[in-house]
Amino acid sequence: MTLTSALIWERMEAAALTLRRLPNPSGSGARGYGSSWPTVVREAKDAYGYHATRLRVVPSPTDIQNMDEALGWLSLISDPLDRRIVWMRAEGHRWRAVCHRVGLVRQTAHRRAIAAVLTIERSLAAKTRRGAGRKTDREG
Repeated sequence: MTLTSALIWERMEAAALTLRRLPNPSGSGARGYGSSWPTVVREAKDAYGYHATRLRVVPSPTDIQNMDEALGWLSLISDPLDRRIVWMRAEGHRWRAVCHRVGLVRQTAHRRAIAAVLTIERSLAAKTRRGAGRKTDREG
């Protein structure tokens, strides 16, 4: 199955969503910093059960595998700035925030994002063709 640009964008967005849904091993805050102390309840409104419960949906192994594959596709983009643009858009950032972060106007950032995804598409298609050629060599 060849992946089109639209499917690549969908997989990148799904990868960003999966990455957000992964549990943080150290709790809240930066990785590597944690505390074994229980949280201190200062007011009754902060006590357990006061707020509505929020369910955290942990991604399935298939979701994580697809995320790893999509994150690997970013390495096919040679320019780090283009990688950043594609990933920020996959995370759902608006073009204004992306342009402010990378220092480009919207039209240029959009053009570079499309070119980067086309690069991924071509690279994946070339890998698929090479893999199909190897199968026929073995069969024959």
